[in-house]
Amino acid sequence: MIVGGNIDGVTRVMTTTIALETSKGDLPLALALGFILITVVLAINAVAYGVRGWAERKWG
Repeated sequence: MIVGGNIDGVTRVMTTTIALETSKGDLPLALALGFILITVVLAINAVAYGVRGWAERKWG
């Protein structure tokens, strides 16, 4: 918890919130946040992959 930051409303990150909600027993919220995090990561990777392909086609 120290590495991710845990000052409520200031430094709390999504991974810290997932761990906190799991420890409090709110598994549905923790799972929902986990799925949101995975979706964001996949979207960023898809955009990066698309930009790379576009750049390779444009500048060969």
